[in-house]
Amino acid sequence: MERAVRLSSQPFVFAGIAKPRAYWQNHSPIMDGPLILSLDNHGVPHRWISWQQACFYYAKDLVSWTMGDRTFTFHGGISRMTGERSSITAHSIIAIKGKALAAKGFHQVPPLNNRELFRRDRHMCAYCGGEYNFFRLTRDHIRPLSRGGRDTWMNVVTACRQCNGQKRNRMPEEAGIELLYAPYVPNKAEYLILTNRRIFADQMEFLKQHVAAHSRLVLAPA
Repeated sequence: MERAVRLSSQPFVFAGIAKPRAYWQNHSPIMDGPLILSLDNHGVPHRWISWQQACFYYAKDLVSWTMGDRTFTFHGGISRMTGERSSITAHSIIAIKGKALAAKGFHQVPPLNNRELFRRDRHMCAYCGGEYNFFRLTRDHIRPLSRGGRDTWMNVVTACRQCNGQKRNRMPEEAGIELLYAPYVPNKAEYLILTNRRIFADQMEFLKQHVAAHSRLVLAPA
């Protein structure tokens, strides 16, 4: 499926291209266009990139190979020599030439924040099983911080405000409540899913192949 995106009549300007950073780049710039899933040359998921970044890689001949059912055609300026409008067609999944940097960071622990934590736990309270919106949920430390607990993926679960208030500064067994599910650390593929709410079906299908078997994304009913 191809989607044509008409931009201004100005030529392409590849400004603000992301420089190499830490392996976990969880948020892409807000753009008027789709987010493209970039892989390293070995097919390991790397990060979400904007259409501007994707066009930069295509223009510099840095796209090694492509996947996905969707393509997007981006139109640029009109050539004074030929009178033709420039365009670049990008796939929804692209592999970038170069060293396989994504593989090195694939099993690193991603940064912890409430948005991705709640999505990991599917907005379900770990104690009562209720499903709530973002503003009615909290981050609960299974072992409280004041009692030596740590603020890590393996010591936090999603809890509704009522259950968190009931548990207070106690272990679950001390509060007379039980965990309904176990915490876990999402790998990079799952984290890419958690950080993007506008994932195309072909991108989701590819990422799910790299998600760990114990992930709730895998165990959840379709």
